[in-house]
Amino acid sequence: MDKPVIDIRNVSFQYPGSDVKVLDGVSLSINEGEFLAIIGGNGSGKSTICKTMNGLIPHFYVGEFEGEVQSNGLETTSSDVGSLSKMIGYVYQDFENQLLRPTVLDDASFVPLNYGFEDFKERGRWALQVTGLAHVEKEFVWQLSGGQKHLLALAGAIAMRPKVLIVDEPIAQLDPQHAKRIYEVLKQLNEEYGTTIIVIEHHTEFIASYCSSVALMDKGRVKWKKEVRDALCQVEDLLARQIFPPQVTLAAHALQRDSSYPITMKEAVQYFQLPFFEQASVPTKLKKEGSPIISVQNATVRYQTLNKDMKAALKNVSTTFHKGDQVALVGNNGAGKSSLLKLVSGITKPTEGALELFGKKLKKMTPEALSNDIAFVFQQAEEMFIDDSVRKEIEFYLKARKVEGMSALVDQILEDFDLTDLQHQDARLLSGGQQRRVSLAIGAAMRPSIVILDEPTANLDMATKSKVVWMLEQLKKHVDTIIVATHDMQLVAEWANRILVMHHGELIADNTCEIIFKQEDLLDQAGLVPPQIVTLCNELGFPYCATIEDFLECWKQAEMRGELVGN
Repeated sequence: MDKPVIDIRNVSFQYPGSDVKVLDGVSLSINEGEFLAIIGGNGSGKSTICKTMNGLIPHFYVGEFEGEVQSNGLETTSSDVGSLSKMIGYVYQDFENQLLRPTVLDDASFVPLNYGFEDFKERGRWALQVTGLAHVEKEFVWQLSGGQKHLLALAGAIAMRPKVLIVDEPIAQLDPQHAKRIYEVLKQLNEEYGTTIIVIEHHTEFIASYCSSVALMDKGRVKWKKEVRDALCQVEDLLARQIFPPQVTLAAHALQRDSSYPITMKEAVQYFQLPFFEQASVPTKLKKEGSPIISVQNATVRYQTLNKDMKAALKNVSTTFHKGDQVALVGNNGAGKSSLLKLVSGITKPTEGALELFGKKLKKMTPEALSNDIAFVFQQAEEMFIDDSVRKEIEFYLKARKVEGMSALVDQILEDFDLTDLQHQDARLLSGGQQRRVSLAIGAAMRPSIVILDEPTANLDMATKSKVVWMLEQLKKHVDTIIVATHDMQLVAEWANRILVMHHGELIADNTCEIIFKQEDLLDQAGLVPPQIVTLCNELGFPYCATIEDFLECWKQAEMRGELVGN
């Protein structure tokens, strides 16, 4: 029988001032070489249990601790964190706080240097090689993209070649291309170097593809630990805790053809079998109707680097936005999405080219004038909060503009965004999903023609992400056009009527979801991965389905017509 590399026995932990145990008699054993995903709802104890493994609890986090934890044979309560950290690497959710040195190689070598290893630079270079960052070892950390910074935090954690690596939400805020890269690195560490990998993860499609086992936490306990297939097929158990199995698994569960469901795309194609559909005709190109609200004409944006070189953030971009548009701006990290948003909102000016708002040149309009027609909702919702209650946040712009009938308008917006019961609370103390609703309500209160949102699902748990489409529908009641920059392809599929695809500062595609998601070469170029249900439809030759419900209806209609294999 394998000896566990991590053995947690009947552990309880309670933070000071709390009357609830965040860990309540929890036990968990993890064998050497496992690739384990820890899942659970918010507050279930996922991050807390991981902090017991390297001694942060009870040594650094004060509270009432009971039970025993052994990490690689050492009792964590009687071992110092420094000794435990040699064996257990940790990448935190706020990984940028782990980047401490100015250059990439300095940062990757920092931990072994502090432990006094003479070969600290060789260890750092090995870690950069594994994570694919060797080519940027001389770069300054601030020059890296978000995905590269996450990889650098990972490099710093593995430079000591730990037996165990813990990663808290490995792919939060990453585009699909960088998300896959992170997991490929973790797979390599697990398979080639024998590292035990533990991830705290919400994205079950990645769990299905990479993990070997899953532990479900609920109310401070491990409810069960199962092999990955068995775990992800516990559909009712997961949904009851607002954990969403892969889309193909949910679709199979809804059909109830048998009790063994697919968990990956390859399995799903075999499970659903190829229907005798004639390939659907390619839809006609997107039609843009009416006069444009905003027109971008051959716009280029350049900025000067520290080396005095001129770098183009946008290159000769032309597009238009019309009344009623629901536009998703997509592309990998560094593609130019944020630069285009800032250009359209008037935050930055084009180096070349021009922009028009309702036929008027934007260069001639002041920021104050622009704010009457364009609202920008930040990625970090809390950055928009300046007062001590939700109601005052929504009222702020209206008071400054002395808008008549303000009270009734604010009441309506509070109702539309389900904030009436929260209106007297400080927005900064609300949950992530509640803060997002407040930020959208602030944008709606400005009564603009256009609202621009930067990553509206960033830092939200999966349950809250699933409600963002509803939030955007509420916003649509108050504005003409919504532009969203996002990595969330499910949001794109369910909500957008247009996709603008950015790549290296260029606009390389502008079309409907149905057309964009069928163009494999374009998707590969831009580092995009369609939602599972869309990919499944493409594989099966089904008509385009944006949601599981659409797919099930399509399947049902095909079944009634006798078009499915075996019927």
